[in-house]
Amino acid sequence: MRRHAFWGGLFKFILYAAFLLAPIWFYYTYLHGTVQQTLKTMEQIQGAGSNAQVQLSNFQELMKQLESKIPSFMRPSTSTNQ
Repeated sequence: MRRHAFWGGLFKFILYAAFLLAPIWFYYTYLHGTVQQTLKTMEQIQGAGSNAQVQLSNFQELMKQLESKIPSFMRPSTSTNQ
């Protein structure tokens, strides 16, 4: 009876260890490289988005400066010729 309890306990321990370690092994074997590459790509996309936002704000500032130097720039004319 004790021998069966020992082997049953050992089998349960090995089974639980396999259930806990199998997903970790699967991740590092098959998914780790893909996840790391995806994270790197996401960082590059965020960096490009930040650069585009800075360039847009610089362009808007340039347009404001140009508009202040030329008052009639980008404004519809108010004169009517009839």
